[in-house]
Amino acid sequence: MPQPIGPDYHIHIKLVSDPALTPDGALVAFTLRWFDSGTIKPRSEIFVIDLGASGPSKGAQPAQPRQLTHEADSEMPAWSPDGRTVAMLRPDNHSRRQVWTISAAGGEAKQLTDEPGGVDALAWSPDGTRIAFRADVAPDLPEPGRDLEKDPLISVARRLRYREDGFGWRGDRFRHIFIADVRSRAVKQITFGEGNDGAPVWSPDGMSIAFISDFNPFREITARTDVNVIPAAGGPPDRRSGGLFMSGSIAWSPDGEKLAVTGAERAEEVGGYGLLCQNWVYVLEPGSYPARLTDDSLRPASTPTGFPVSADYPPLRWTQDGRIVFIADSRGQSYVCEIPETGGAARRITEGGCQITGWSCDGAGRTAVIAAATPSSPGDLYSVDLATGAQRRLTSFNDAYFAEHPPAKLEKFSFKQEGFDIECRLWLPPDFDPTRKYPLMLDVHGGPHSVFYDAFYPIHQVGATNGYVVLAPNPRGSCTYGMDFAAAVHGDWGGGDYGDVMSAVTEAVKRQYIDESRVVIHGSSYGGYMASWAVGHTERFKAAVIAAPVTYLPSFYGTSDIGVLFSETQFGGRMSDELAWYIRHSPLTYAGNVSTPVLLMHGEDDMRVSIEQSEQYFIALMRAGKTVEFVRLPKTSHGIFRAKNPAIRREYFQRMLDWFDKWLTHPPVPRSLPRDPGRIR
Repeated sequence: MPQPIGPDYHIHIKLVSDPALTPDGALVAFTLRWFDSGTIKPRSEIFVIDLGASGPSKGAQPAQPRQLTHEADSEMPAWSPDGRTVAMLRPDNHSRRQVWTISAAGGEAKQLTDEPGGVDALAWSPDGTRIAFRADVAPDLPEPGRDLEKDPLISVARRLRYREDGFGWRGDRFRHIFIADVRSRAVKQITFGEGNDGAPVWSPDGMSIAFISDFNPFREITARTDVNVIPAAGGPPDRRSGGLFMSGSIAWSPDGEKLAVTGAERAEEVGGYGLLCQNWVYVLEPGSYPARLTDDSLRPASTPTGFPVSADYPPLRWTQDGRIVFIADSRGQSYVCEIPETGGAARRITEGGCQITGWSCDGAGRTAVIAAATPSSPGDLYSVDLATGAQRRLTSFNDAYFAEHPPAKLEKFSFKQEGFDIECRLWLPPDFDPTRKYPLMLDVHGGPHSVFYDAFYPIHQVGATNGYVVLAPNPRGSCTYGMDFAAAVHGDWGGGDYGDVMSAVTEAVKRQYIDESRVVIHGSSYGGYMASWAVGHTERFKAAVIAAPVTYLPSFYGTSDIGVLFSETQFGGRMSDELAWYIRHSPLTYAGNVSTPVLLMHGEDDMRVSIEQSEQYFIALMRAGKTVEFVRLPKTSHGIFRAKNPAIRREYFQRMLDWFDKWLTHPPVPRSLPRDPGRIR
C-alpha cells in the first residue's frame, strides 16, 4: 500500500552530485551521498558509470554504477587528462579534507596534500603533472596538542566579515590557491592577500590560472569580486574583469587569449551578496570592456551558498568550434544552453522541467552529464547529447523508495499583479481527488532571490503526501524571471512581495478542492520573514511554522555574517541612516497584532540569520499573550534542511506536521497573562 513521504524520508534516499566526465566522454565519476543505516551518519563515496558506445537516448534503462572508493567519505571527483586517475577530496586522520588520488581501476587511494586548514576545490593541469587547489590559510589555528580547556583560544575580530554561516569563526583566515606536483608532492602557494580566492581554472597551455577574488579595498562592505589571472609559477595577478562588479564561473577560450565568465555590472544586479538576483555571460578580452552575450531571459546558474567567493560555481565550457556551453535557469526551470562566442541568440539544448544542480562536459563539447532534480525525484544523473538535446537517465538509486512512497503531483498557474506575471506551483497529494476538500499549506521561499523550481523539494513533498495541497509561489524578488522582477523587492520588503504572496492564496482558494477555512503558512529565512510579516498583518492563517526568520532588521544588520553587504542593497542604505525604514519593515514591530498560533524553529549555530531574531520575536509574542512555541535546534546552522544530523531534519518535519494538524483540528484559545503589578487597572 502506498505510503506518504515521511519526516524521515532523507534516511531512505541517496543523492547524486559532482558529475565529472573523462575528456573522451567515455566515463562519468560522481559523488553518491546517503545516511548509513547503522550509524545514521552521513556518507559519501565516488562511483563511476561507463557511458558505453550507444550514446544518449531518452528513456533508456539506467546504467550500472561501479563503486570506486570505500569507507572513506570521498567527494568531488576530477579526472586526470589521460582518464587514468581520479583526484578527489576526502578527510585525513584529523578530519581535514585533503586532495587524494586513486587509479580509475580502483585500489588504494594516495594522499597528496596535508593542509592544516583543509581543501575545498581542485583542478588538474592540462598535462596531468600538477593539481591546483584552494585551501584555507588560517594564522590563528591552535598548535597541535594545545589543551583548549586549560588554555582557551581567544578570538579577536578586526574586520566586518569575521565569520561565515556553516564555517564559524573566520577572523583573519582566507582561502588561497596552491599547486601540488603529483609525483613529488611538493606544494607551492601562489595567491596571497587579505581576501578569499575562488576555485582555480587552468589556461589551455598550463602556464596560467584564472580565479575570482574579493581582495579589494571594498571587501568589507560590498560583495565585489574580480577575475584575475596569475602565472602558474607564481607572480602578481592580472585583473581582467574591469567593468564588472562581481564574477563567478570562468572558462578560457581555446587559444587562451580570452575568458568567458558569469557576472554582473552593478551591486543591485547581484542582490548585494552573490550572483543570485541576476547575472549574464560575458567575454573578457584584455584591453576591452566586458562583452555581454546573454539576455535577461536566462539567469546563468550560480552558487547556492550566498558567499561572494565560493568553491562551487558551476563550470563553463568554451569549445573549439566557438560555442560557450553553460547551465542557466528561466522561470523556475533549468536548461543546458549554448551561445556563440561572438554573441547572438542562446540555444536551450534541453527541455527544462527540472533543477540542474551540477554538470560536466567532455573535451570536445559533444556530451554533457547533468545532475538534475525533477518533480518526482530529488536527483539523478542524465547524459545529454549537446547536438540534439537527447537525454539518457543514468541512475535509479531511489526508484524502489518512490514506488512505495509516490511523490506529489505538480500543477502550475499564473496571475497578473501590478504589471508582473506571478507564477505559482501547486503540489497535490499523489491520490488527489478533486471532489474532496484539502487544507492549503502556503510555503514562501528564502532569499529573497531564491526560487521554487519544477523540482522535488522536501517541504512540498512531505506536506502534500501527508494530505495538504502545497502552494509555492514565486513572488517578485524571485530569481530566474528577469532583472526587473528580481530587483523589485529591493527597498520594499513586506510591500509588493507580501501582496504577491497573499494574492497567490486568494487565487488558490478559488479551487473547489481547497478548504478556505484551513489555510496554514510555512517559511524559512526570508520565507520566515514573510511568514512572520504575514501573521502580523492578516488573520487568514490558522497556524504558522516559521524557521530561521528575519524579524528585526536593525539587529540583523549587525548580527548576520552578510548583514552589511546584504542589507545596504536590500534595505536601501546603512542601518544608522535608514533606521526608521528598518523598524517599519520589521515583523517584530507588528508582533502585537498576531492572532495565528506560531511555531518558531531556529538553528543555534545559525550565523546567516542569528537565533536572536527568533528569540526577540518569541519574547514579543509571549509578552503580548500570543500562542507561540520556540524550538531550538542544536549544532545547526542556517541550512536546516541540510543538517548533518538526520534527527534534526526529522524533528523539523515532524514538528511542522504536528503543529499544523493540531491547530487545524483545535482552534487557539487566547492565553491569560499574569497581571502586571506596575500597572494600575
